[in-house]
Amino acid sequence: MFEGMLINALILLASLLILDKASDWTITNSVRVADITGFGKTTVGFMLVAFATSLPELSVSIFAAIGQESIGVAIGNVLGSNIVNVCLILGLCFVMAALKNSNYTTFFPAMAKEDIGSLYFGLFIASIIPLTLLYIGYASRFIGIILLAIFVLYVYQLSKIRRIKEESSLGREKEKLGKYAFLTFLGAALVVASSYFTVDSAAYIAESVGIPKVVIGATIVAFGTSLPELATSLDATRKGHLDMALGNIVGSCFINITCILGVTLTASTLRVNMNAFSDLVMFSLVTNLLLWYFLSSEKISWREGAVLLFIYSIFLTISFGGYKL
Repeated sequence: MFEGMLINALILLASLLILDKASDWTITNSVRVADITGFGKTTVGFMLVAFATSLPELSVSIFAAIGQESIGVAIGNVLGSNIVNVCLILGLCFVMAALKNSNYTTFFPAMAKEDIGSLYFGLFIASIIPLTLLYIGYASRFIGIILLAIFVLYVYQLSKIRRIKEESSLGREKEKLGKYAFLTFLGAALVVASSYFTVDSAAYIAESVGIPKVVIGATIVAFGTSLPELATSLDATRKGHLDMALGNIVGSCFINITCILGVTLTASTLRVNMNAFSDLVMFSLVTNLLLWYFLSSEKISWREGAVLLFIYSIFLTISFGGYKL
């Protein structure tokens, strides 16, 4: 057993090192794509980085949908990941950005009107769809098709912005657009792969020292699907690109609710009772409304980050049954 733990400890260390490097690579090339295309960094984070870092949630949802009895796990993963994204990851990003801007009590990243619009629309969709499903009372394959249609239509809408702004490309750098886009996806793929090995090895070590599988599943594995978003968003914030981190997180929430939930429902033949997810839906709605308020008031400081982190701690307390004490 010691040999197995040693190997997994080495895998864990190597995975964390690759995760750090790959997230740095992803953000560096994403910024280049934003500069060349004329897209804002928020929009690039929304489309390119968010989709790539949402692959763990997509894989979990597909496998859950294949095993029909696990469809609830997939829906819970989508809603839970959105809460992790907004509360934990953006909370940490806001605190980190505030520490980097210690001379200012309040700051806000400079973003184009289109980028702000993308964030608002992403938050609106991530809020209204779960609430609508809760009101209807169920989710089915037909609803999954509608969600996928919303995803495709909005991606098409964003692609029209690219054609309008393409004239602002940076000379010969325009020829390297394909290369930078490929490197962005490659970096994100390495982020996802290293996240998988990080979670897998950490779970093995935890189980070897006697931590129950239920606890491992509720902590390490659940957190693991959001690890790519955490790594890329913190790296973007550290490099001074909070706007890209915002795009990444809100984009991931939008993709989770439309593309990933849509694929899950479309692949399943079951009709899911949404009342079982009422707590998750309401928690997700509250966190999205709070972020909406922060963005609309253009007020972001360490206090806003602390509020989001505090809400996440409440979410964990309730999830682990603290309300029963």
